[in-house]
Amino acid sequence: MPKLKILSGSEVIKILEGFGFTVASQKGSHVKLKRQRETGSNQILTIPNHKELDRGTLRAILRQASRYIPEAELTPHFYEQ
Repeated sequence: MPKLKILSGSEVIKILEGFGFTVASQKGSHVKLKRQRETGSNQILTIPNHKELDRGTLRAILRQASRYIPEAELTPHFYEQ
């Protein structure tokens, strides 16, 4: 199994912005990303904006994001090739 990359919060935010998410708000070091679907439903993810995210945190973000984005599209951004 490939290894998770070491990513910062801002790198993860840029990746998710590429999938249509925008910054909705920020409280402290946590950034809330939002994407509105054609159906009118909102998709919200919260990302800690730290210099380096723990692998467990990164895995949790990936799991949450895969509810909205196919995992096959996310994997190349989060795992080493």
